[in-house]
Amino acid sequence: MNSYYSEYKNKLVSADEAVKVVKSGDGVAYSHFAMAPQLLDKALAKRKDELVNVTVRSTLMLSEAEVAKVNPKYKHFIYNSAFVGATDRSLDGNRCAYLPSMYSDEPKIIREGLAFRSNVVFLMTAPMDKHGFFNFGLSSSYERALCDRADSIVVAVNRNVPVCLGGEQENVHISEVTHVVDLEGEPMPVFDQSVLGTDVEKNIASYIVEEMEDRCTLQLGIGGLVASIGKMIVDSGLKDLGIHTEMMSDAFMHMYEKGVVTGEYKNIDKNKIAYTFAMGSKKLYEFLDNNPACAIYPVDITNDPQRISMNDKQIAVNNALMVDLYGQVCSEAINFRQISGTGGQVDFTYGAWLSKGGKSFLCLSSTRKLKNGEVISRIVPHMPVGAIVTDPRTIPMFIVTEYGKVNIRGKSVWDRTEQLISIAHPDFRDALIKDAEKQKIWVKSNKINNV
Repeated sequence: MNSYYSEYKNKLVSADEAVKVVKSGDGVAYSHFAMAPQLLDKALAKRKDELVNVTVRSTLMLSEAEVAKVNPKYKHFIYNSAFVGATDRSLDGNRCAYLPSMYSDEPKIIREGLAFRSNVVFLMTAPMDKHGFFNFGLSSSYERALCDRADSIVVAVNRNVPVCLGGEQENVHISEVTHVVDLEGEPMPVFDQSVLGTDVEKNIASYIVEEMEDRCTLQLGIGGLVASIGKMIVDSGLKDLGIHTEMMSDAFMHMYEKGVVTGEYKNIDKNKIAYTFAMGSKKLYEFLDNNPACAIYPVDITNDPQRISMNDKQIAVNNALMVDLYGQVCSEAINFRQISGTGGQVDFTYGAWLSKGGKSFLCLSSTRKLKNGEVISRIVPHMPVGAIVTDPRTIPMFIVTEYGKVNIRGKSVWDRTEQLISIAHPDFRDALIKDAEKQKIWVKSNKINNV
């Protein structure tokens, strides 16, 4: 014990001193989501005049990356994000490069050096425990993989980081760490998901909840839809639900506290809430701290479709931006603009399909309003130029709008065309029928407008 603290003190430095380990041409990786090491990011950005061609990667930081703001021409820092969020989109001038990948593949990509090698890793962690370990806290997706490949590991210790029990691969030992920075009690960034969704999202949520059964296992995505689904589940009378998800959110915490979630009938991680990262309220972070009811895993475990399928009745709920008549789903980029990322959508959509009694849902409002006020359909004849296909047409099961849900899995092109037009906004159904005819898709009946 004393030797661990002696080693800790020997490695304790300021943030400005710690970032001096970075050299021109290095790759630097940050821990991600709510665990992004903001102080180290700021300290590194201050070294802009000393460094060139430093590649930085993170995932959905909850504040703008300082290294991305110092130089839009990529002279000093090249900032990459594996999932684009609002703070990444706010970096104008193409100062955030997107890293496309399946979320479940990230640890393998890192360990095999397929993108770029991260010579240096910056992690925010919980304080060192009596055994010399630093817990990764709210994000454990690929932190261990980063540590396994790095030459230098810098941990920024924050007393407000909850200790999230594994699982596996949820910590790094003082013997591996090269520098320690004490953040004392820096506030943890929160992510508000308490506001219930719009009326459209509530309608979508109702179609999904009516497909759920007792003892099913849940994965829910992000946004107002999740809050609506969570409340409906609590009020529905469903019982003995399990959780196997990538994102742990307040909705799951509320379901657990109401006794709806027990995990009693899961086939793996029995009685455990399994997840790979968490974002939410301060209360959620307090709930997760040293809670043996929860188990955090690296993402190649939580998001492995085969492992997902080991729990019966796996439910996967995720958002989409656009669906075409062939069943292709765009969930991340339109008009050549990256809006989010692939994330674990394909992992869970396919994993739920493999699960005995499993169901996946890709959800979207039937229309969207452009900046000029024009309303357009989100169900489109074909993917327009500048839209990226996230889910190929062979993957989806249920597509859901506020006008209903349809299961397109295994259906012919004309059958799924009829199904998808039936849940499009009524104002666009006639045009979609004409488009289908132009595309030589045989629409078998005229029942669509009568749905």
